[in-house]
Amino acid sequence: MSRMGRVRLILQWIIRMLVNFIKKKGVFLIDSTGSGGNFVFHMKRIVFALALLPGLVFGIESPGTQEHLDGLKKAALKIDQAVANFYRQKKLPVPKVTDDATFLRRAFLVSVGRIPTMEEGRAFLEIDEPTKREELVAYLLSSKGHASHMSNWAFDLLRLADGRIGSTANNEPYRNWVRMAIQDNMPWDKFVHQLLAAEGDGWAQKSAAVGYYTRDRGMPLDNLANSMRIFLGSKMECAQCHDDPFGTTERHDFYQLAAFTNGQDTLKQQHMNKLWRELQDDRTERGQEYSIAQIIWDRVYGMSLSGGGTGRISLPSDYQYRDAEPGEMVAARTPFGKGVRMSDKKDQDDGRQQMAEWVTLKNGEQFPSVIANRMWKRIMGKGFYEPVDEFIASKETQSPELMMHLVQTMMDLKYNLRDFQHVLMLTRTFQFATNPNPSTVETGDDFHGRKIERLSSEQIWDSLITLAGGDPDKKPMRTLDDRIYFGGRPVLVGKKSMSQLSKDVLALNSEQELRAYFTKFVAEVKSGGGGSGGGDMNMMNQVQTYNQDAQVRASELPSPAPRSHFLYLFGQSERDVVEAASREPNVGQVLSLMNGFVQRQLVNNPDAHIYKGLKGVKTDEEKIRRIYVAILSRPPSTEEMGWMKDEIKASGEAGISNIVSALVMSSEFLFLQ
Repeated sequence: MSRMGRVRLILQWIIRMLVNFIKKKGVFLIDSTGSGGNFVFHMKRIVFALALLPGLVFGIESPGTQEHLDGLKKAALKIDQAVANFYRQKKLPVPKVTDDATFLRRAFLVSVGRIPTMEEGRAFLEIDEPTKREELVAYLLSSKGHASHMSNWAFDLLRLADGRIGSTANNEPYRNWVRMAIQDNMPWDKFVHQLLAAEGDGWAQKSAAVGYYTRDRGMPLDNLANSMRIFLGSKMECAQCHDDPFGTTERHDFYQLAAFTNGQDTLKQQHMNKLWRELQDDRTERGQEYSIAQIIWDRVYGMSLSGGGTGRISLPSDYQYRDAEPGEMVAARTPFGKGVRMSDKKDQDDGRQQMAEWVTLKNGEQFPSVIANRMWKRIMGKGFYEPVDEFIASKETQSPELMMHLVQTMMDLKYNLRDFQHVLMLTRTFQFATNPNPSTVETGDDFHGRKIERLSSEQIWDSLITLAGGDPDKKPMRTLDDRIYFGGRPVLVGKKSMSQLSKDVLALNSEQELRAYFTKFVAEVKSGGGGSGGGDMNMMNQVQTYNQDAQVRASELPSPAPRSHFLYLFGQSERDVVEAASREPNVGQVLSLMNGFVQRQLVNNPDAHIYKGLKGVKTDEEKIRRIYVAILSRPPSTEEMGWMKDEIKASGEAGISNIVSALVMSSEFLFLQ
């Protein structure tokens, strides 16, 4: 749906509310007492709708038709019924539904990764509309913020870092591909299939998913082990070297699976081998040419992928079991699920395509179960079964009825992760009050209220910049930076991009063609500089990037953040290991809150967004209430109001910033209930 379509949608909703009100109450908007109470109530509903308007205008897409939403509600009801059956079987009391303030904060942090702005919080809390929770969920899942938060999840899951160790190659086009796939809500099965079967030019949008493999260039076995862990919940790392003593995977099985992805290579890089060696040997005299050659060697050839999977592989020289000999050629064969085999007689070129189909289509419930469980953990706080990368069959879980329903729902929704999360957030189970006690189920969730957990580094950062600068999703999103960099600065801007350079180079079919092109390219770089003319400015205006100091969403910043950055201090993954983020406390976090970004850009910054929301407010009580809503998404208790009024009385205007400082360093702000 277009932006204008979304505007029409919300305006129609506002008009419909007015019409319904007039039908029920008549044309007189002032009640019989003359107080106008009903009118005030209804105006608050409209204010709530208007508060959501910017998000729908700049959001990703419409939440869907009423028929579609009814289907999601029906799926949510089945989840609640299965949970109720679980309670009866275990003789557990039904938890209370949480209050509006807790729901508001939980819904925002879970779906868009930040706290609500002061305006969003006030709009939600000040109305008594019975469907406001449903409307809030639809709004959040249709917003840019949801795509941003999901991108962080995908970057962590896929270990997606901007750069590559030991190379000038980068993952810029791959990162952009993942972001766009998330933003477009690409179905998970299609997303995974495109990753596993990708081949071609690393800079072309249609094949940029090759970054999934080229990110691990030279480590295909590690890449395969991670694929099985991420997509099928099957840990096979041990089987690279020996039979898994704790599982069912043998070393022979692992190498048969590895045969599907064997034979990965660069595209046509052999045409440059001789020239590259010459420049390496003479780099002292031809240093500039060598640096220009690196652009082609690393950032064109090094980011491309050929070889669709030979379907056979040689066992390693240290193979130690009696079922085969070291160096023996084995054919591709799947270790579980619907059997897929390839021939060991000759190399083929569709092994990765066959593996992608096996992973996404031929594993019974395993593929949908693993992603359903990952989404359950994102929304509910704890995996249905834990750890989430160790698949457990539905019949072996604490509630086979519920797990089978989740698997079926994922397939019925055609792996639409946004819709699946929508279903979970519509459940009564999602709304249960926090349970401070450990789960009664040792290996998973007991569905008995959300467990308290510290926010992720990205959630804390995105919430802080919301307080400092307002809704961060109104800022431009990072875009693909395909400028050619030489000497640390972009060159040939408006004349040639990395996408065009890569397309040109990969079309060359001989060493002679490559040498001729390289000579011309060197001359262009040396003479072209930063370029000139209107075309340059147009290209510059199309590229949006942010450095580490920008106050933008974590998903827009360099990945991973530098070690000195707030995100790193609070546990952001270094993107070397699958889902390696940490939520453990450390001294650096305390120092950062007391002396770093928080104090400079928020507490002691009179232009911070939170202080703008206090302008024109005449009473200390209202200022305190707004600060609480902005930071903790709730009004203060009577006792808290008394404490804060005493602080303002004792410290004057400085008392306001003292309150802000105290609240953002509180456990209530840093933890999710």
